Amino acid sequence: MLKFFGGGKPDHPMADLKEARRILDEVPASDAHKALEELGNWLDSVSAAEGFKAELRAQLLFLIDEAAQAHVRKLVRDYISSVRLSKFQEGRLWGVIHGYWRQSALAFSVCVDAYGSGAKGSEGHKANIVLLTVRALRALAQQMRWQYMRYGPFEESLWGDIAKIYALAENRKYARSKVTCYAAIPGETSPEQEFLRAVMMASSSPDSLLPVEIELAERLIAHFSASFTLVLDQQPDIAYWIDLATNHPPLRIARPPQRAPTLRFFAAGKAMQELEELLGKVGSTSLVPSNVNLGGTYDPAMVLDVLRHLALYWSSKPPERKHPRHRVKTRLAVAHGLDGVLAALGASVSLDFESAATESWVVDNVSAGGFGASIPQIKGEWLKIGCLLALQPEGGANWVLGIVRRLNRESPQQGSVGIQTLSRTMESVQLRAQQDAEGGELCVLLEPQGVVTASEAMVVMRNGAFVAGQNMEFQYQDKQIVLLPQGITEQGDDYELAKYRVMLRDTGE
Repeated sequence: MLKFFGGGKPDHPMADLKEARRILDEVPASDAHKALEELGNWLDSVSAAEGFKAELRAQLLFLIDEAAQAHVRKLVRDYISSVRLSKFQEGRLWGVIHGYWRQSALAFSVCVDAYGSGAKGSEGHKANIVLLTVRALRALAQQMRWQYMRYGPFEESLWGDIAKIYALAENRKYARSKVTCYAAIPGETSPEQEFLRAVMMASSSPDSLLPVEIELAERLIAHFSASFTLVLDQQPDIAYWIDLATNHPPLRIARPPQRAPTLRFFAAGKAMQELEELLGKVGSTSLVPSNVNLGGTYDPAMVLDVLRHLALYWSSKPPERKHPRHRVKTRLAVAHGLDGVLAALGASVSLDFESAATESWVVDNVSAGGFGASIPQIKGEWLKIGCLLALQPEGGANWVLGIVRRLNRESPQQGSVGIQTLSRTMESVQLRAQQDAEGGELCVLLEPQGVVTASEAMVVMRNGAFVAGQNMEFQYQDKQIVLLPQGITEQGDDYELAKYRVMLRDTGE
């Protein structure tokens, strides 16, 4: 077994602090991917080497981790801002970011564990234990965050690690002690705040957010973290709890848990009012206040969507299902994307529907609002939150239109989805601008049977096809239908869901 906390002079390139700084200065600044891999390896090396005194080991880990943060931020921006990464590019970026946080969590956790167990020589960590704990909890939470980015698979053992480290901070009375986590990031934090950031993210339904929205949610949670509430006993306005004695993630209070000294109950607390005030400011000005650090510039409409999402799940009464779900087991034929939907409807598009577009999933439950389905084998790279689907239950004759709202991967090839039903009937139609004599755009009309008498219509069309102020028209059941644009209500990679007001054109016949 390695003697992590011995007192002799270590045989290590970073045994001298001046030499360690020189080594870190030579890490390639122009290649963030290579730099982060190299710095992660140094974390492993310093963490495992024999002979370091506790104070020097901690100081070196802090220096290496601080040197890595600019590279982490660069790669995160690349991951979030790139619209269409290939599977290889996405995997490479994700792997180096997630891998670094894994190495960081292990390095800092070893120090905290040694301090907690009273290992020989580890009393030297006492002066740095608050910052060591904050860095360990931050790194563990970041590991989870990057697993959310891929919707799993999830390492539930991470919750046991977080619980153990936070419980030690409570027991030794430093859970609320304040430190600056990184010199380059203003503001103080504490072990309790870092713990709350992790549990509040887990309770904010990240499986129904896009990766860029997960990034925004994490930034907003950090912004509000000083105002979250953590208590020992259940209270009427607190919706979530966690047991520090288990590896289990936080749970919503469906029924009161059996009392135990390791239970902790948490909620948004004062952050709920602050969130509502921010919602009002962004909604009225279309600007994000300068004191809210989102790590970049984002469309205010997207920020509003994430704020509304957080408000929904931070409420003292989190959202419940609008429709009861019934357990079933049946096959479901699935076509994806706008081209897949059009092909399922028999429209003429350049796609071999039978061989390329359909997959077979298994429906686990069904309600008036949608499906829950298991995916025996995830094929390709297309499956994501917001993806458009045509769905046909086994034995059914018609296709249903849906959107993926939740995604969880039990393994890289298997997973489950929650699907919202948009329409139980649809039809392909050729829309053309009212001033055009010919041509047009192949679109999908929702609930077509009532369009002649309806005041509004919903149409799925390709991205960019909707033009504000441009009327569209099409022929339906010997009627000339005119559509007056109202706005876009939903948008995905290859489609937009547009709302129109319906008018019948008098043909004079």
